[in-house]
Amino acid sequence: MKRKLVRQQLDTTLGKFRSLLDISTPPKGWIRAIRDALGMSGRQLANRVGVTKQRTALIEKQELAGTATLKTLRRIAESLDCVLVYGFVPRNSLEETIRNRALRVARTRLARASQTMTLEDQALSKQENRKILSDMVDKLVDELPSNLWDES
Repeated sequence: MKRKLVRQQLDTTLGKFRSLLDISTPPKGWIRAIRDALGMSGRQLANRVGVTKQRTALIEKQELAGTATLKTLRRIAESLDCVLVYGFVPRNSLEETIRNRALRVARTRLARASQTMTLEDQALSKQENRKILSDMVDKLVDELPSNLWDES
């Protein structure tokens, strides 16, 4: 229950960032875009960061390649009078992610059980299958077993 409350609170917080999903990285990267918008040359940024001009050019390339470190990006952001914002924004709510995962696991488990039951001539009706599947998903979501994310 506590975990569910924490998850819901985190969902509320992360929901504020969903609008960021529509923002794409400028073609030359954020560093270059902001530097250009400020009218700051590569040499001037390098002086502010305390590195060579070549190093800032490399950092701009690393940003585009996704290989720049957070520490480096934070230093560059400070030098551009910006704040580095770092985080994960889930595509769906955390609740939806868990429910989708639980549904997948439940379907797999139910398919295995159904196969055995069919072999034993004890197959369930579609309605019974839907009810059992729904109950299994609810139980998995409520209990969040430690192996929920182990199965494929």
